[in-house]
Amino acid sequence: MNVYKDVRDYWNEDAATYNLSPEHFPHMKAQQAAWNAALTRYLPPPPARIMDVGAGTGSLSLLLARLNYSVTALDLSPRMVEHLRSRADDEGLQIEVVVGKAESPPQGPFDAVVERLLLWTLPFPVTTVAAWRRVASGGRLVCFEGVWGVADKVEALRGRGRRYLHRLLRRPPEHHGALDRSVLDQLPFHRGMSPNSIVEVVEEAGWRSVRLERLRDVEWARVMMLPPLERMLGVTPEFVVVADDPGA
Repeated sequence: MNVYKDVRDYWNEDAATYNLSPEHFPHMKAQQAAWNAALTRYLPPPPARIMDVGAGTGSLSLLLARLNYSVTALDLSPRMVEHLRSRADDEGLQIEVVVGKAESPPQGPFDAVVERLLLWTLPFPVTTVAAWRRVASGGRLVCFEGVWGVADKVEALRGRGRRYLHRLLRRPPEHHGALDRSVLDQLPFHRGMSPNSIVEVVEEAGWRSVRLERLRDVEWARVMMLPPLERMLGVTPEFVVVADDPGA
């Protein structure tokens, strides 16, 4: 079995409906503004060279390019980045797009590496995050992640409640389906990652000065877009892990 091919095929199929979920793509202006604040808070100032790993349809890459960063978007799925290219062309944004594995990043040097909700999809997370450090020597790592799955029992219950409510309201699902069990068994964090497990992966990969913060402004912007009933169940908690490379 080729886990990379199976994961690529899954995201290729998911690309058609991926952007329909507000959790995947910040459609509203308030959400975009909250993400702009987070990106400029944790990254070096523009025009720093940023590699967006697992860029998908461009939720971060497009925001970064609008903020005048020099962006390289890396993703395993050709169909996902087709959406990214199309939106970038429509807006006249310059984004370098690379189709490939997260563990084989393009040559830098990059000033920073960013990812969002990617780490659970990696067969070899420590090796992959270490590879990012090698192309961003002396730079920064910014991991935008969320609490889901088995990472927290209370949030797991709230997540099930949100999914049940969405079915009642006939909302489109977040994904077209689930990854095959044989594929999931090759992804060590497929059941979710806690903030502590992400910090451990980042440190084991050689990054240093690791910091953890809750993205309350991003959450609040999403909550304000919800109707009253859904507000009571809230949204998936989001956080950021920031680390630096000590360099040579």
